[in-house]
Amino acid sequence: MPTPPAKRSALGKGLESLLPSRSGTVPSIAASAPVSSAGKPLEISVELIDRNPFQTRTVFDDAKLAELAASITASGVVQPIVVRHGPKFSQDGRFTLITGERRWLASKIAGKPTVPAIVREVSNLQAMEMTIVENLQRTDLNPMEQAHAFDRLSHDFHMTQAQMAERTGKDRTSITNFLRLLKLPEPIQKLVESGELSFGHARALLALESSEAITAAAKKVQALSLSVRGTENYIQNLLNPEAKSKAKPAKHVDPNVREAEDQLRRTLGLKVTIEDKKGKGKVIIEYSGVEDFDAILAALGENS
Repeated sequence: MPTPPAKRSALGKGLESLLPSRSGTVPSIAASAPVSSAGKPLEISVELIDRNPFQTRTVFDDAKLAELAASITASGVVQPIVVRHGPKFSQDGRFTLITGERRWLASKIAGKPTVPAIVREVSNLQAMEMTIVENLQRTDLNPMEQAHAFDRLSHDFHMTQAQMAERTGKDRTSITNFLRLLKLPEPIQKLVESGELSFGHARALLALESSEAITAAAKKVQALSLSVRGTENYIQNLLNPEAKSKAKPAKHVDPNVREAEDQLRRTLGLKVTIEDKKGKGKVIIEYSGVEDFDAILAALGENS
């Protein structure tokens, strides 16, 4: 019996390998000073730490931050944040966050003068990878934050979707679908970001070609409080009005075939039709651009 392939891990062994256990007295750094990056936690002034320029999370829940601040007031910061030397560290002694922005923000809210931190010497690419992986592993980003994160890996660091999948542990088809969200008009992206429209709603809307059509359909979906399935049906009626107008008798479709169609539509975010006749037939997948075609290839396991 063949040995099953090893499960792909994100960023080596994950963030745990970056965070050694804390023991003994933690040194304090409240001003400019040389810092060892051997991996020992240090107490660093919260005022000497700058935000991560590669942060993929743009929305922080104030209520959850307040809860974390209360916990830090009572018990301290359990897990150190991860920082690196700032670009002018030798002149100003400042650090830049890599991971742990919520803990840093909550420590400031709690009035803590310092926060435990591990100093790492990493490149811009490594810092961005660590930021994305931490957010994906700990608290899910909203769909648009994920889309922008993968887009930044693609454009700023010239990574292919296969490389992104390897480094983040995300399925390549999912990455393709997240990137397709950036084709939505800006106002619709805001609705997805705020949670007023779900990822499933957004993928259904992408079947429409023009920004105007997508915007009008999104307003209709909101006004009628349509489910994802209802949205998919509504979009299909917009794309094929003649099918609705022709008063043909309802064609019986095997429930298993219908379920397979729905699963493929949800996975690809594209129109899929299965024509089945007693176990034989064909699968028709309609696509309108290179990104859609890439999503099909990714779903079929094409990695090139």
